[in-house]
Amino acid sequence: MDHFYDNIPRFFMTAGDNQPSAFRTDIQDLGDCYLLEADLPGFKKEDIHVDLDGETMTIRAERHSEHEDQDKKGNYVRCERSYGSYQRAFDISGIDVDRISAQYADGVLRLDMPKKSATVSAKQIEIQ
Repeated sequence: MDHFYDNIPRFFMTAGDNQPSAFRTDIQDLGDCYLLEADLPGFKKEDIHVDLDGETMTIRAERHSEHEDQDKKGNYVRCERSYGSYQRAFDISGIDVDRISAQYADGVLRLDMPKKSATVSAKQIEIQ
């Protein structure tokens, strides 16, 4: 049986990827880089944070309530939208962190994550 994660590099895997409170992400291999797209509808750009700590990248988003608890008692017939903090962490050991770029539009966070280059310098071995 094929598992969903069988098609992505293991270094993107982190504990807690299947938590119900986590937002959904897609990761594409574009050859020399990966494209990570995270669905974060309803968030303001300033409420989304991408933090790097060693070989871990954490995407965190916090949605603030636009109404106080006393407002819920008044005009609301139904109130289903949730507020709170959501986050996911990714192992980015294969990524050139200095070249990561991010854009946020239409509720989708897009991270272009260039792969670390495997630079091989040419060298000739002297025979003695």
